Formats: sequence, structure tokens, C-alpha cells
Amino acid sequence: MGLMLKMMGGIPIDRSKGKSVTDSIVDLFNSREKLMIVITPEGTRKLVHHWKKGFHIIAQRAEVPVLLGYVDYKKKIGGVGQLFVPTDDFEKDLKEIQKFYKNISAKYPKNFNLSPENMR
Repeated sequence: MGLMLKMMGGIPIDRSKGKSVTDSIVDLFNSREKLMIVITPEGTRKLVHHWKKGFHIIAQRAEVPVLLGYVDYKKKIGGVGQLFVPTDDFEKDLKEIQKFYKNISAKYPKNFNLSPENMR
């Protein structure tokens, strides 16, 4: 599997040196002229009640925008939406990001949690 991922342009993350994945990804962005990564949303394996901040921290520290992508399983379509530039206010940013996903059907809807307070 590792060989196949490398052939497709995958870059391994060395987690053995005590460095966080977030720090490693920021370093990758800072060491390359071009880099795109995909981070899957919360709820792909199990229900979570709060989204993690890693994607936001990476984007802020690497000074890169977040391109909101989606796969709508109900409509059988996928694509990319808006380009989002994170601010210093994670909670405010999360509300905006979650609004984007409000009408998108997840593969496992019971596992995909959009905070109700963010849907106003």
C-alpha cells in the first residue's frame, strides 16, 4: 500500500521523532512550492461531537487557504466549494465551514455531526 501511495504522490509523515502530525504537515507546506493535502471530515469512522482543530491550525501556521470539498452520497455528486481563509477565531470559522456542509449528505449520516448552534 505504501508503494502505491508514493507512486500517486503520497508523502509519508515520520511520527517517530516526537513531532506532531500537525507540525510535520506545516513543515511540508513550508518546504515546498506546491502542496495540496486532503483531510477527511470528522465522523467518517464514528460519531464525534466536536470537530478537531488540526486542519485549522495547519492552514493558519502554513498560511494556506482551505478549499472546502465534498461528496454528496444522496445526490451522487462531488466537487469543491469555496476557498476559505482561516482567521484567529476557530469557533467563528467553524460555524462558516459547517454552514457550507449543512445540505450535503454524508455516507454515514449518523456519524456526521454538524453542531446545531452553527446552523443558524
